[in-house]
Amino acid sequence: MAYEINIENRTAHIELLNRVGSKILIAVDDNSYEIDIVMVENGVYSILYKGHSYNVELIAGDNSKRYIVNTFSRSFDAEIIDAETKYQQSRAAGHETEGDNNISSPMPGKIVKIPVQTGERVTSGQTLIVVEAMKMQSEFKASADRVVNEILVHEGDLVAAHQIMIKLV
Repeated sequence: MAYEINIENRTAHIELLNRVGSKILIAVDDNSYEIDIVMVENGVYSILYKGHSYNVELIAGDNSKRYIVNTFSRSFDAEIIDAETKYQQSRAAGHETEGDNNISSPMPGKIVKIPVQTGERVTSGQTLIVVEAMKMQSEFKASADRVVNEILVHEGDLVAAHQIMIKLV
């Protein structure tokens, strides 16, 4: 499993590589760490790394992916950025992830509906394509008045993350 975690002003790429009991091997960015981690009480963890002991407390934040992290010497905010979070951020950002003239899928999904045709003039806010991903249907809309230049997919097609689906001019 791979995640990104925002900690203060830094984004760390974290991947669980192996787990046997309480011993885990994780990769943080380009470095691997073998640690022994045990939950000693609800939300409190004891971590052993290279003979040193660390205690970490996780307190749930305003949603299930945000936490306040307390250590012996400091506290900071952390947010887990998983596939669902990236998808939601992409939807909130206007959906056009490859520039104003391309509509791309933020994650793998299936084309449910394409209510426009090549050559059609579209207006800002008009739905261009509907994609189903993670059991949710998302409407991708034009961010400005444009013309549909090319439709690169068909209803029922499966799309990859960041695949361009519609080109506008």
